[in-house]
Amino acid sequence: MGTELKFKPKILGFVCNWCCYAGADLAGVSRYQYPPYIKLIRVMCSGRVDLALVLRAFSNGADGVFIGGCWPGECHYVTEGNYNALSMMYLCRKLLAHVGVNPERLRLEWVSASEGIRFAEVMNDFAAKVRKLGPLGKGEGIDENALKSRLEAVTNLVPYIKLVERERLRLPFKSEEEYRKFFTGDEFNRLFEETVAEKLAISRIISLLREGPFTTGEIAKILGLTASEVSRHLNSSVRQGLVRYAENLKAFVPA
Repeated sequence: MGTELKFKPKILGFVCNWCCYAGADLAGVSRYQYPPYIKLIRVMCSGRVDLALVLRAFSNGADGVFIGGCWPGECHYVTEGNYNALSMMYLCRKLLAHVGVNPERLRLEWVSASEGIRFAEVMNDFAAKVRKLGPLGKGEGIDENALKSRLEAVTNLVPYIKLVERERLRLPFKSEEEYRKFFTGDEFNRLFEETVAEKLAISRIISLLREGPFTTGEIAKILGLTASEVSRHLNSSVRQGLVRYAENLKAFVPA
């Protein structure tokens, strides 16, 4: 408990200009207390918070990332940006979990301009949960270099993931419950494995090989994959000209 209390996490918040930022302002005016180490960035809409921004925040050492938007049905734009934020949040959480990062480090909440006390309560609750999780990576039992490699692999895949999201995952749902059911259901898991998981595994292998030559067994041990999975991904990468087998090293290296 003592260690948890001493740990002051780095938390970055992206907050909607029209609602959540105004709620944060009201919290300040009303003197509602929340941790001073939470840094806020104002955006015009929560839907403008890109997947790459969230991953960059974690890559730069954030222990938690918060996204605050208008309540569903109250978005100030006809595009209903808060639903885009909801979709992005679920997808990003899936990606984080896939590389071993606790998805609870990313949180999305709705806060209106009149809910200063709710903003403070949400910030205090999120800060407490991140403190309990511990520093990014250390709390998951991942060393610094491995964490950097995993986040780099996901970040490198963002353009492809956004294409998949636009073509396969942008669905016309109109309620939070519909989004929750889809993104926690079997259909989404199938689509994720079919379109993203293999590409992500290859990206992780390539990121690892940039650090030096590795054998199939070494790659499998470091990345937590089976040897047969690594062999399949390496064969695919060799055919695509992404990696090659160096005979003199008896190991794989970037092409």
